[in-house]
Amino acid sequence: MTACWIGVACAEHVRRGVAGGFMQLCHGKSGPVVRVKPGDRVACYAPSERMGGRDGLRSFVALGTVRDGVPHQVEMAPDFRPWRRDMDWAGARVAAITPLLPLMVWSRDGDWGAKLRFGLVRISAEDMGVIAGAMEPN
Repeated sequence: MTACWIGVACAEHVRRGVAGGFMQLCHGKSGPVVRVKPGDRVACYAPSERMGGRDGLRSFVALGTVRDGVPHQVEMAPDFRPWRRDMDWAGARVAAITPLLPLMVWSRDGDWGAKLRFGLVRISAEDMGVIAGAMEPN
């Protein structure tokens, strides 16, 4: 069964993944990319433009589907081998999260920020529809 997810990373890192056809979450840990399966849909949420930034971007910045295959590691530096998942990214525009929060079930309890700290949050197909609708290119 296809699942829907919100993955969290800064916008700069998400753009790197979109350009390379991959997703990498939680500083390259394997857990999040092992949880998603081929065919799952992922909306990437960026709290900021750059890692550790405080610019308050708070937007969905990419939307994609997990490709067939398995998670794999790449060597970015001798001591850094992050785990990645191959993705098919859709053309999507940036969509601020704030106007969408009251429209989605997963965020209605008001604790959405704490949930996103896990780096990967499963959501309903209906909530994904809200996000995808907001990200549709003009």
